Amino acid sequence: MTAAEPLALGRRPRSVAELVALVRSGALGPAPETVTVASAFLTTYGTGHAGRAQRYHNEIFSVRIGSVVGSCGSESDLPGERSAVVSDCVGATIAELLDHAVPAVRIAALDAYLMHLHPHPSAAGRPGRTVVVDGASSLAKSRCRAATVIDLLPTRGIRTVLVVGVVNSLLAELRERGMDYIPCDRAGGVTEWDEPVLRSTAEITEPYDAMLVTGMTLVNGSFDHLLEHAGRHGLPLVMFAQSGSAVLPWFLGDDAVTAISAEPYPFFSLDGGPSTHFHYHRSESTCAQ
Repeated sequence: MTAAEPLALGRRPRSVAELVALVRSGALGPAPETVTVASAFLTTYGTGHAGRAQRYHNEIFSVRIGSVVGSCGSESDLPGERSAVVSDCVGATIAELLDHAVPAVRIAALDAYLMHLHPHPSAAGRPGRTVVVDGASSLAKSRCRAATVIDLLPTRGIRTVLVVGVVNSLLAELRERGMDYIPCDRAGGVTEWDEPVLRSTAEITEPYDAMLVTGMTLVNGSFDHLLEHAGRHGLPLVMFAQSGSAVLPWFLGDDAVTAISAEPYPFFSLDGGPSTHFHYHRSESTCAQ
């Protein structure tokens, strides 16, 4: 199998661990022991849009292979000395980083390896669509991005959306389109409109018709459960992915991920100019399932 070929394994992976096992076995490309990371870095930033009361703080771990950068958000501060974690990864092989103690490092390495073989707009060998996100202010650009993500939801039969990973611009877009939502985020708190945010999907008691989920679920271990839940209940599952943008297209398919807004580094909030995102949809897949 070459980097230009689509997945030809008979079916998609059913979990992150299964995808990692395919990488380790050499089934998706060169042995990870032979692929070396050229650089590693942390991006720490805060965002406070004019006109919005809430602020965000994000920390992203990234590694570079060749011309691509794989990234993953860190839910909590990296342990110990940050510079030591970065130094550990420079010159390391992907095989070594897939065993790293820090989950964000493991996902960033997986993301970089897969993007190196199947760069956007053909992640996982699937046809993607290029989308330009722009805006005259940080809020306008955030709202533009939100509109493109919400466009990936089915156009009919969606009354309530479970949103895992609360981003207020996404919620604002759902409100504007007359859709209800259930906000869920491990950080808890409240939304911009003082609605309580559930810390776990186990707390949900209301029905919902679709799921809108952050790529951060790859690093906190909840993605596999959400993937299985969506498939078991026949729910549309749309991912918005800064973390693992090249990982998630491997999970597109029937009874799986419906669509993805893939956003490789640098992210829209880090650049005042236009940003290029990539949209993938299962109906456009050419790969065997």
